[in-house]
Order: sequence, then structure tokens, then C-alpha cells
Amino acid sequence: MTIPVQAGIETEAPVPPVIKSVRVRASAARAFDVFTRGIDSWWPKTHHIGNSPMTRAVVEGWVGGRLYSEQENGSDCQWGTVLKWEPPARFVLAWQATPQWQFEPELAKSSEVEVTFTPCDDGSTLVELEHRFFERHGAGAAAMRGQVDQPGGWAGLLEFYRASAEVEA
Repeated sequence: MTIPVQAGIETEAPVPPVIKSVRVRASAARAFDVFTRGIDSWWPKTHHIGNSPMTRAVVEGWVGGRLYSEQENGSDCQWGTVLKWEPPARFVLAWQATPQWQFEPELAKSSEVEVTFTPCDDGSTLVELEHRFFERHGAGAAAMRGQVDQPGGWAGLLEFYRASAEVEA
């Protein structure tokens, strides 16, 4: 199932996607589960857009589900929407954080993050992440891309994820 993104929104020139991958010593089903249902086991509490310290990260596992953080003040802060949900092979999120790290309610102004899980012959899983359509963020597109492509962005997050996915279940 897929949520369509509104067409016809003017965007900036295309910005290259950020592509990262990691191989985890876990089945595709476990790798998918840890990335999504288990996101709070590896997502840093410092990486959120809420106005209060984050206590928990959550991915709701269905098309239209939210990616959000629960905050110390009792509020929730959404920063994504599930666009495609195909366990254990892949999912796609609308990245609803602006370049100023505020919530973007319009899907057509949000970039996308696709994560795929490919089983390998040795029982491990290749996890590939593509963060794309930065131009939808408008004038801040290059800045957003630069922030998620730095060492503390997706590359560092995937290392936290790998460590959590490889812990014995």
C-alpha cells in the first residue's frame, strides 16, 4: 500500500540523494523489526525536533503511520509518515522535518527515506537507505542534505542501528 505525494508542487533543482548501507548479522525480519518497531533501542535521544527532551522514538507500522517522538512534557512530535510498508523487505517514510528542524505537515514539501532489507547467503542482511527528493524542502534543500550526510547523520545512525540489530534476541 502506498500514500501518494501531491504532484504539481514547484521545487528547486534536483539534489542528489544520500545513499548509505550497512550489513547486519541478523535475518531480514529481525533487521526490519529493529529498524522500525525497535527504533527506540538505537535512535539517539538528541535527534528530535520536539520542544522538550525526547523520551522515546516510535514508528507506527502501517501506511499512514507516524514516525514521532514522545517528549518529557507529555507531548508527541511527529517528523515522518509511513508512505510504503512492506515487511520485511522495505518501507518508505516522508521525512517531515524542515531544514530548520521544524515539522513540515505537507507531504509534498517533505523528502523521502526508503530503507530496504536484502537477505544475504550467510544469514546476514544488507540494509540500504536512500534519503531523496531534498529539493522538496525548497531553499534549504542543500543544507538538509548536508546535515543528514555528515558523520553524525545517516552513517552514524546506521552504526547505532547495526549494534542494536546484532544484539542477541
